[in-house]
Amino acid sequence: MNRSEAFQQYQKAYKSGQKYCRACMISGRYPYIRVLDELIDESTLIGRMDLGVMEIPTELIVGTKHAERRLAFAANYMPLLPSDTEFAAKWISLCSAHLGDEGINDPISCYEYMGEFYVQEGHKRVSVLRSYGAAGVSARVVRLVPAYSDDVRVRVYYEFIDFFALTKLYTVHFRRTGGYAKLIEALGYEPGHVWTDAERQSFSASFMRFGEAYRKLNRDRLPVTAAEALLVWLRVYKMPDMKPMTMPELTKSIESVWADIRLLAADEPIAVETEPPEPTAEAARRGLLTRIIEPLPGHLNVAFVHAFRPEASQWTSTHDLGRQYLESQLGELISVKTYAPEQGQDPAELMEKAVSEGADVIFATAPPLIGQCLKTAALHPDVRVLNCSLSMPYASIRTYYCRTYEAKFITGAIAGAMCRSGRIGYVANYPILGVPASINAFALGAKMTNPDARIDLRWSCVDSSPVADFVREGITVISNRDAIAAGQASYVWDWGTYLRREDGSLSPLASPCWDWGKFYERVVRSIMDGTWDLSAERAGERAVNYWWGMKSGVIDVQLSPDLPSGVRQLAWILKRGLRGGVIDPFHCAITDQSGKERNDGWQWLKPEEVLHMDWLCDNVEGSIPRFEELLPMSHSLVRLLGVYRDDLPPVKEEKLAAKQEEKQE
Repeated sequence: MNRSEAFQQYQKAYKSGQKYCRACMISGRYPYIRVLDELIDESTLIGRMDLGVMEIPTELIVGTKHAERRLAFAANYMPLLPSDTEFAAKWISLCSAHLGDEGINDPISCYEYMGEFYVQEGHKRVSVLRSYGAAGVSARVVRLVPAYSDDVRVRVYYEFIDFFALTKLYTVHFRRTGGYAKLIEALGYEPGHVWTDAERQSFSASFMRFGEAYRKLNRDRLPVTAAEALLVWLRVYKMPDMKPMTMPELTKSIESVWADIRLLAADEPIAVETEPPEPTAEAARRGLLTRIIEPLPGHLNVAFVHAFRPEASQWTSTHDLGRQYLESQLGELISVKTYAPEQGQDPAELMEKAVSEGADVIFATAPPLIGQCLKTAALHPDVRVLNCSLSMPYASIRTYYCRTYEAKFITGAIAGAMCRSGRIGYVANYPILGVPASINAFALGAKMTNPDARIDLRWSCVDSSPVADFVREGITVISNRDAIAAGQASYVWDWGTYLRREDGSLSPLASPCWDWGKFYERVVRSIMDGTWDLSAERAGERAVNYWWGMKSGVIDVQLSPDLPSGVRQLAWILKRGLRGGVIDPFHCAITDQSGKERNDGWQWLKPEEVLHMDWLCDNVEGSIPRFEELLPMSHSLVRLLGVYRDDLPPVKEEKLAAKQEEKQE
């Protein structure tokens, strides 16, 4: 390149810098490169790390170490000084060398702070390279390490440091904690695996293509990083799937999960629907217009996909009872098929089979099927997919569960009324979302009828014989596992709340029970009458999570015929109050185990606050078990729905088959 061509390049870069600077000023952004010395206090740093010479992304070079270079460059590192200055002459000389025989070989010197780079020496080299769109530059890097704090940015940065030590990648960025570990897991690597050059190059090439496609799609400028979008994509696809894809095919695959990517930008990604939607006059009018354009279905093919066969699982059996109720209510308006795995069969395969056989609606009745639900929804957007789980931030599917704590409040009140010793045993199953709310509602119900009642809390996922322990300790009123469905309770050691009499015999008191058929009927009817869209309308661009209570009929309390008449009458009063919305278990003065006031007695807790409770009332003796205390059989469910799921380290497992295939190529 001769000097005349380099001069023209400078003029082009100069205009770009001026334009960028003006745009920043108009939008209220800082127009110049940032100055590291003004951003940090050296006393807040805990160390420096010499990382040596490496290739760094030019897009992450955001500033300068010292202030004297600030006004020479716009924030995009394009020059701001006129072409007749000494600065411009040196820039032009470097530009000529860049495309000449010599090239720009000397590495720049820079500092890395919080994942971004600040140049100490080599500003013009960076500017020249960026004017040509160079992706990287050789740099001698010194990392400045901030003191650890509760600041989310600092916590994420510390996770990045660990990620970088394994991968030597600077291009992967997350805004929230846990992202780097989840990416490692999603790619099939064990925690602590050090990437080879081949693994790094393979990922970088695919990630670059993904980032290019994602940025073109992100017309709304969502504050979602390419790495965060990739994690959503990896729920449906695998990294090797990207290699044979053309760019239009890759773009289409990202579009298939775009609704879930968009949720990452939302402050509240989940809309918790606590009651079935009732159509308003305006909604009915709009629904009529919709039906003219797109008629509502007169017949639906409904599929139920289970993780276990009904005869092998009482949980599945309950949902199958719901299926039978649905068929009895809607008759010829629907065709229903049930898919349950044979021994050794992967239940995830069944969902694709359901689609291939014409399913319009799929109810996946177990939380572990959530992954396949997401894949099905992405690959078959015309199929409505629902998964029986809680608090899932996915707009492409809907989740459903019920407010068990309302029924637990009633059984707690019954237990308090029937208890003479003041100690009530409570067996909880897993420390998952909604369970602390059930424990607390039970404790508050017991306190209402017996102010001195203490709830002795044990966990079946930790101790294999909590009921036997209660018996040895002389506890006579015990709340054990709930009846799965009305009529299924045997009222022995396994189900419900019961009283142990002096002769050792057991007397049933009450148990929460589910009637999933009511839910399935309401949902299917909502699709057929057009009110299905009301939930999406209410939610906006958030995920729809159904969390219905006693008013809907999905959850109820089965009362023993042997209950004393006064206690039975109290239970019915509480039932009517909960169904009518005039009673709320948590609309009262509440203090937790640490003495912290959780409610002064006048506040109504939001559904999200109840669902995500991770504390226990002051009349509960016991605690929420740590993950390492749990029996192995409960790990997968707690990872999926646990109250502390976002803080759990990734699973240490063997590399995925896809990873093995990649190594063989």
